[in-house]
Amino acid sequence: MVTTDYLMNIRRIMKLHEGMLKQICVKYDLTLIEANIISFLHNNPEKDTAGDIVELRMLSKGNVSQGVELLSGKGLLLRIPDKEDRRKVHLSLSEKAFPITEEIELEKRTFQEELFSGFSEDDKKTLEDLSRRIMENTEKALKRREKK
Repeated sequence: MVTTDYLMNIRRIMKLHEGMLKQICVKYDLTLIEANIISFLHNNPEKDTAGDIVELRMLSKGNVSQGVELLSGKGLLLRIPDKEDRRKVHLSLSEKAFPITEEIELEKRTFQEELFSGFSEDDKKTLEDLSRRIMENTEKALKRREKK
C-alpha cells in the first residue's frame, strides 16, 4: 500500500467515526470533544483520567479540560480524587450519561458493520493481528526518534 493511500484511509476512517459522533452531539446537545470524552470513558473504563484521554485520543489538554468542565456542569461526569495522589482525578460517567453511552454503542456497531462489510471472521482476525503489529512498530519507532 502506498503511504499516501494508507494515511488517507486512516483519515477517512476517522472522518466516518467523527460523523457518527456528530449525530450523537446533535441529539444530546454536546460538543464533539464532550462526545469523545464520553465515548472514551465508556470504552476504556481502566483509563479514567484526563491525561489518559489526552494521550490515547491525541486531543489537546485544553480541549479535554474544557470538555471535562462542561460535562461535569451538565451532570454527565463525576470527578473522583485519587486516594494516594491528590493531584490525580479519576473521571466516571454518571447515570445521566447512560442514554448517551447506549447511543454510542449503537453507532459503534453500525460503524464496525460498515467498516468490515464483506470481511470474514478470519479476515478480521488477520487485520487485528496486523494492526497490532503496526501499532507496536509505530510505538518503537516513535521511542527511537524521541531519543535522538
